[in-house]
Amino acid sequence: MLIIPAIDLKDGHCVRLKQGVMEDATIFSENPGEMAAHWLKQGARRLHLVDLNGAFAGKPKNEAAVKEIVNALEGQIPIQLGGGIRDLDTIERYLDDGITYIIIGTAAIKIPGFLHDACNAFPGQIMVGLDAKDGKVAVDGWSKITGHDVIDLAKKFESYGVEAIIYTDIGRDGMLSGVNIEATVELARQLTIPVIASGGITNIQDVQKLCEIESEGIMGAITGRAIYEGSLDFKEAQTLADQFGNSDSAA
Repeated sequence: MLIIPAIDLKDGHCVRLKQGVMEDATIFSENPGEMAAHWLKQGARRLHLVDLNGAFAGKPKNEAAVKEIVNALEGQIPIQLGGGIRDLDTIERYLDDGITYIIIGTAAIKIPGFLHDACNAFPGQIMVGLDAKDGKVAVDGWSKITGHDVIDLAKKFESYGVEAIIYTDIGRDGMLSGVNIEATVELARQLTIPVIASGGITNIQDVQKLCEIESEGIMGAITGRAIYEGSLDFKEAQTLADQFGNSDSAA
């Protein structure tokens, strides 16, 4: 299982939010490129980027910082990016810039046909971010809870050809309150495409719990605040995940 460091971009800086509240941002670094290089050096095998301003504005707002990160990594590991991606031109531009996977969130729900078109135009490079509270999907930077059921939507999007589902329990994101294991497993069991868990990872015990359910279809876990504030050691987490993977394959 991949442990995936998150770099959330706001006004060109690396920040973390609590439960998606833009006013509640903690700046962790003024230099996104250096931060990306740091995680690469620590052994990261993928990075997760979010354009927070873009998510709220509905269009890219941190492209300069994204390019800085791409340049710093020099193509050594894949980068997945979400936030404010609402049209095919934007996807194409980001892929040309060197992003590997594009994450579509709100637009998958609010713009009929867009996700389907994106999967057809860029096969193997489109993921969907489903953010949910009590099993219902949230949109617009988590400011609105819809009536859509997470599992129903995920199955629909799987049929379009998305590469993976990134599942976030927004009641736990940035709160260091542990992962919603039950909801994550329930979703993964209903799909054949992989699920990437997000939201609430606090410590090495949370990583262990996720590793224990990896065989259900959990291919990765995104972590942000915990690795920046030090409650989780990234290197230790990835080592543990690798050990679990090796013992599974040995079995």
